[in-house]
Amino acid sequence: MNITTTIDTTSARITMRGDIDFDTLPSLRAAADALPAHVTDLLWDLNHTPFMDIAGLHLLFTPTPHDGPNRRATVTGLRGQPLRLLLLAADLHPATFDLTRLLSDAPPTASHQAASERPL
Repeated sequence: MNITTTIDTTSARITMRGDIDFDTLPSLRAAADALPAHVTDLLWDLNHTPFMDIAGLHLLFTPTPHDGPNRRATVTGLRGQPLRLLLLAADLHPATFDLTRLLSDAPPTASHQAASERPL
């Protein structure tokens, strides 16, 4: 996995190339934990992430001690399989997996429709 972090004032973008699983989760957490305290907006760029297992849910929905109460995390570039995993998790446990705070480029209803139109 290749991870790139870009910081612009109070915003950060973490871009990864490769799958998100329990082998890559520690590196991704370390990248987020290394962000300066003044970063309040974190964007996970998943444009180059074709696969995500449950480790991705842990990454996106389980806060760490380094996530301050003012840090907002969003995601962009969701490809088919990671999007379907997020939608399934949100359908099964909507209170735990609240996509309205996570999805930066579309409301969940539009994402549900787009995912249902894609072939599995």
